[in-house]
Amino acid sequence: MDWLLEPEQPSIRYLALTKLLGKEESDPEVRATRSRIPKTGWVADLLAERDPAGWWARDKGWMEPRFVATHWVMLALADLGATRAIPEVASSAEYWMAKSPLEGGGVGGFGKGKGHHCYTANMARGLLRLGYEDDPRVRKTLDWIVRTAHPKGGWSCRYVNNGPAPSRTLDAWEGLGAFAAYPRSKWTPAMSAVVDRTAQYYLEHELHNQGDRHEPWYRFHWPVHYYYDLLVGLDCLTELGYGDDPRLGYALDLLRKKRRSDGRWDLDALQPDPYQEFVDWFATHPGNCPVPLVFEEVGKPSKMVTLRALAVLSRVDGASSAMARSPDVLQRLRPVRTPPVSPGSRRSGSNRHSSVR
Repeated sequence: MDWLLEPEQPSIRYLALTKLLGKEESDPEVRATRSRIPKTGWVADLLAERDPAGWWARDKGWMEPRFVATHWVMLALADLGATRAIPEVASSAEYWMAKSPLEGGGVGGFGKGKGHHCYTANMARGLLRLGYEDDPRVRKTLDWIVRTAHPKGGWSCRYVNNGPAPSRTLDAWEGLGAFAAYPRSKWTPAMSAVVDRTAQYYLEHELHNQGDRHEPWYRFHWPVHYYYDLLVGLDCLTELGYGDDPRLGYALDLLRKKRRSDGRWDLDALQPDPYQEFVDWFATHPGNCPVPLVFEEVGKPSKMVTLRALAVLSRVDGASSAMARSPDVLQRLRPVRTPPVSPGSRRSGSNRHSSVR
């Protein structure tokens, strides 16, 4: 824990104080640490690269070049505990929203305002973490996320026409991430129902059983951008209150096995995490090759991965303690395995690449 509390990275220190040690925002130590976030460390580095007009990398095309343009940097800032209280972040958030209005008044639209789950829901997740939970544009985006969910829960990475998704895939996790960041007191019954149906979908698949084994899912990354791995799944499900479900067992075993003898976790890879189809596609599309957004060294202990892993285990331990005190509060479900779906219907190979182009 002392490693995460080092002052050189106030973002990590702030998140450790609040997420792991449970300190309130009003705590003097938390307030002092939060005030340093824009002044030193990773957030300060990002803000130093920001154009005064509010963008990163270039004005035209707020997503390109991936993964160092405005959209991706804003998501990283949200992960790092930055909020709209920082004037530069607030200005860039308005720039970000103005660039991508969603049909119907939300945000996260392409072209004529058409939504795309992996972008739209991810933008909502970022804005919520930046402090925009009461912004009507973000609330309309959350309604769009509900409206475009598959009837049985989950989402597709493909475009949808403002109606229920015709298919679903585990790597379309961003909707769960958005609701994990949205205060539960503000949820509507429709939101609660969609979240629970989607959580059951993930749990039925034990967070990974879908098609052929996809190796990047079993490596831990940060920033995650819009990619999925088992730590992403664990983070979402435990933050949403499913930490006591035994169907998390496989993912939790993997998490514990990856823990180093010194109690830390390594950064396994940067996103995008190469696999053969990915390599082949970019070999024929060299102009679309992404630029990784790098904070830590691959193969070395990662403060952000360690923070997220410890947060997951803390929630799981808390849920287990609550169940021990009140074993009849929730019914424990036995693991359920469902038939694998076609690998062509999921993840980075077909869905992500169609988005990249």
